[in-house]
Formats: sequence, C-alpha cells, structure tokens
Amino acid sequence: MSTTAVAPLSTADAETLITTARRAAEAAGVTVSVTVLDAGGHLLAFRRDDRAVLISGETSTRKAYTALQLNAPTADLVDLVKPDGPFHSLPTALDRPLLFIAGGLPVHRDGRLIGAIGVGGGAPEQDHGFAATAVEELSR
Repeated sequence: MSTTAVAPLSTADAETLITTARRAAEAAGVTVSVTVLDAGGHLLAFRRDDRAVLISGETSTRKAYTALQLNAPTADLVDLVKPDGPFHSLPTALDRPLLFIAGGLPVHRDGRLIGAIGVGGGAPEQDHGFAATAVEELSR
C-alpha cells in the first residue's frame, strides 16, 4: 500500500493567509490580528497591526487553535458548547482554552488537515469572512 505525502503548511502559505486576511479586513475598514498554526498546533506566523486591540492577538490565536483541534470552523461550533450541548465541558478538558467565536478555520490540502488560521479584531462574522477569503486564496 502506498501513501501520498501531503505538503505541510509552509511559511510562504502562512504569509499568503495573513496578507489576504489583512487586505480583506483593511478593505472593510477593520484592523485585525491574524494567527496561523501548523498541523501540530505550533505558531507558524502571527501579525498584529499596531492599531489593533491588544486582546485581538490572543483571540486570533485561540480561534486558530480551536479550529485546528476540532477540525471545524469555529462559527460552526457555537451551539455545541451551550449548556447541555455535546461540547459543553470541552474547553476545560484540553490543556489550552478554546474560543467558540467565528473567525477560526482549519486549513486543508488534498483533504488533509495541515493547519489553521484565526482572525480577531472585527465582528465575529467579519473575522470569519476574512479568514474564509484567505483560505480560499490559498487553495487556488
């Protein structure tokens, strides 16, 4: 049985994700922080504009980590963590806090998870859109 290797998320990929997300945010008049993690959850790239709120950096990192750990857009997970939801106790079950607010997306290549992007600083729906624009650009 042979397996095909999937190229990991590279620093060039991370730069593409960050640049695209920031451009989309700037076009909307929003200042954001963007975090990109590799498949192992290690920080691959980070960018916080000096005009961004300081907490946006932590927010973008936690969104990326959540998307990576659960291999799902953070926007899709909000209802799962409500009381009596299936993930209600999950944030305390892992060693790093998760963040269930839109703006975190997993990054796939050839159907495999290779990393994640998190965007923080705008409204949740905006952050999700900026991250989605970046992932779409990377997949071209």
